[in-house]
Amino acid sequence: MSTDNASAAKPLEGKIAIITGGGRGIGRSTAQVFAQRGAKLVLVDRDMEQAEEAAAELRSAGAVALALSVEVTDSASTKAMAERVTSEFGRIDVLVNNAGITRDNLLMRMSEEEWDAVIDINLKGAFNCCKAVIRQMMKQHSGRIVNISSVSGIIGQVGQVNYSSSKAGLIGLTKALAREVASRHITVNAVAPGFVPTRLTNDLPDELKQQMLKLIPLSRWAQPEEIAYAVAFLASEDAAYITGQVLAVDGGLTMA
Repeated sequence: MSTDNASAAKPLEGKIAIITGGGRGIGRSTAQVFAQRGAKLVLVDRDMEQAEEAAAELRSAGAVALALSVEVTDSASTKAMAERVTSEFGRIDVLVNNAGITRDNLLMRMSEEEWDAVIDINLKGAFNCCKAVIRQMMKQHSGRIVNISSVSGIIGQVGQVNYSSSKAGLIGLTKALAREVASRHITVNAVAPGFVPTRLTNDLPDELKQQMLKLIPLSRWAQPEEIAYAVAFLASEDAAYITGQVLAVDGGLTMA
């Protein structure tokens, strides 16, 4: 009984989890929830100072946490990341593809650079990270990949042709890869957050924020930890029979 209770309290006990964009926002909250549930964390961010600050906070609370500076758009960088984690911990159990940016603009005004930057980080970055870790997961015959998509990838968003495309593409990546690796007991799922107060949404005009609020049946924005709880569930053994799915954590926004 005590063993079961311990397992229930620490459902990610000893799991080695890589979280991209782990230095802030949803990524940082996910790292905190994972640590509380027993995981050993690798926080990946292009901003090493931010990643190290988040990792130090986790270590001060007793968790095992490593910070790595990685450029997810560079396949050599993500390959080196996977090699470092495997060398350090011996395995890779969970990958959370959370790194992302916005470069909002109307299509007629959107530059090619704004399009490329968002697609490269949000979609190509996830592709690179998946490719970097998948061989080790297949060797283990186990693994969890959770991609952070968005309601924008499900319903679209004005001024976000690039972002919505990247997040819709991430859903396609999730479903295709889930089929490819299911025979090796690796699951691939996506979480699609609704509106969350993070660095990416802080600069939105107040009027737009109020308009968005009216569209949410629960009449509030999500907190980052509420997204993290969904990610932690999909990364756990409790979700072993769930793959190729998109879990919208959006207060009911997309239920229509």
